[in-house]
Amino acid sequence: MAAASRVPVHIVTGFLGSGKTTLIHSLIEQKPVDEKWAILVNEFGQIGIDQAMFDRRDDVVVKGLPGGCLCCQLAFVLQAALVNLLARSKPDRVIIEPSGLGHPAGLLDLLRGEAFQDVVAVQDIIATLDPRRLDDTRVREHETFQDQLQMADAIAITMGDQASEAQHRQAQQFVGALWPTPKWVHIVDHGKLPVALLLESGQTSQPAHTSMPDAHHALAAAPSLDGAFFDFPPPPGTPQQQTANALGYTSTGLRWHPTERFDLDLLAHCVGELPTSARVKGVFHTTDGWKRLNRADGALSVASSAWRQDSRIEVITPDPIPSDAIDTIEHAALIATLHAQLARSRVEAP
Repeated sequence: MAAASRVPVHIVTGFLGSGKTTLIHSLIEQKPVDEKWAILVNEFGQIGIDQAMFDRRDDVVVKGLPGGCLCCQLAFVLQAALVNLLARSKPDRVIIEPSGLGHPAGLLDLLRGEAFQDVVAVQDIIATLDPRRLDDTRVREHETFQDQLQMADAIAITMGDQASEAQHRQAQQFVGALWPTPKWVHIVDHGKLPVALLLESGQTSQPAHTSMPDAHHALAAAPSLDGAFFDFPPPPGTPQQQTANALGYTSTGLRWHPTERFDLDLLAHCVGELPTSARVKGVFHTTDGWKRLNRADGALSVASSAWRQDSRIEVITPDPIPSDAIDTIEHAALIATLHAQLARSRVEAP
């Protein structure tokens, strides 16, 4: 297949909570009107929350691949999902967001392999960097954190409005020491990266890799080949919980039936009580409608959501989540559901 007819594939990598999903949202908002995009989102957790963070639209197809990282364990899943996506949706451009704990090397090997070498053209790898993460020794010295940035062709410095001048200087020094030197470094303003940096990127100069850090082999997963997880919600009153441990992090995911409603104020309070180190994403049916919750570095944001399949939350933390914190979140659902039932009974009473 001629190079011009191959589908451009962009990899947006970066550590947990570094703003990858927000950056991709901003790119979608700037998408050329004559292009159809496909977004493949890989998550470390088992529940799969990022797919629910994207609004449904005709010109953007979003596919979630939860349960590990796109290295050797999920290579066959990605290959099947990507082949299916290219055949059915026929996108003009594909963006792949690996897990925040995912190593991009195996993904790059797969995309450059025989199955896709005449079908896709891998563009410059973009890595997101939150300057505040450099203050955390556990993150700064994490092998995956370092590899994600060293493999990148370009760096997007995110969370710029939340980092101090000293943290920005530290980030610039850190990026300046990378070798080879990134093609470009852009300070992202309020999560927005100019789409021209994506559309005008060339093919990645990164070499293929043949091995993975040993720690990634702990991320074994058993997802279905079509990448569709949990098509049916759990029964009302019976939350579903999944837990995974790898690379020094614990992921706890919970799901509820869509008819169960959460008290939004109590829910926000419960999430705020989780450890500061916790990375939290969720979508909930609340007393104020369907809402997306996103918390990174202790800052919580709430927005409206088009998701209606179920309520779900994913919490990733360096330490196991206290059981009483999970109980409190479930309690927020119970209170709102009981209030709703009581209100209905009053209306229906003769």
